[in-house]
Amino acid sequence: MIDTLLQPFQFPFMQQAFLLALAVAVPASLLSCFLVLKGWALMGDAISHAVLPGIVIAYMLGAPLAIGAFAAGMVCAVSTGFIGENSRLREDTVMGVVFSGMFALGLILFTSIRSDVHLDHILFGDLLGTTWADVAETACIALVVSLILFIARKDLLLQAFDPQQAHASGQPVRLYHYGLLALLSLTIVAALQAVGLILAIALLISPGAIAFLTARTFRQMLLHALFAGMVSAFLGVYLAFFLDSAPAPTIVLVLATWFIAIFVRQSWKTVENTG
Repeated sequence: MIDTLLQPFQFPFMQQAFLLALAVAVPASLLSCFLVLKGWALMGDAISHAVLPGIVIAYMLGAPLAIGAFAAGMVCAVSTGFIGENSRLREDTVMGVVFSGMFALGLILFTSIRSDVHLDHILFGDLLGTTWADVAETACIALVVSLILFIARKDLLLQAFDPQQAHASGQPVRLYHYGLLALLSLTIVAALQAVGLILAIALLISPGAIAFLTARTFRQMLLHALFAGMVSAFLGVYLAFFLDSAPAPTIVLVLATWFIAIFVRQSWKTVENTG
């Protein structure tokens, strides 16, 4: 029985999958708290889709795919901000136009080249096909993003709750705005190998949404989100081994199940208290 339960840890490809999933979960979970508080779920979705043309162009040029993805993510973020500031359109409308246009461009570029990289691996991840080099690269990105979020957490929190007060207190609001977008792009780059572009948004939103329902302070929210993200990443990979399923959607399913359970529990408590 014990040998069966420990079986996933005996294979090198599963060891790499566990480490990579946990490395991605840390910055994504921390960042999800800020995205939930700022109402930036659509921004995360936009950037995760918009990095596709950068990946394809980087592949065509023989450059690292991560550099192309990050560059495309920043182009999407800056373009959205510039158009939003210089037009009467709402920001969510601009994001919808920009990310759908860039995603379409990426699909057209991808179908026009011959590549040994399967589109499914880009869109949905290839966690079981990773190498130790992928784990090291993702761990470095995760460490940088996590340290920056920890150091600047108070300033970013103020900007998330009250941008006007942050500006009045002398904070470089624009710097923090685009700095947070840069961290979001970096995290999506880190999540690319693990969960792909389509499912990255779930990892960037669900832990923060779970923590928002359970925590009373922002510090608790960060800890709860980190716990939910890391446990879900571990359980998703572990269960995928026995279910013979893809790890990325299994991780997302664990997060969704966790959120629904918390929501139902909170709703039931509310009904009991009002009754």
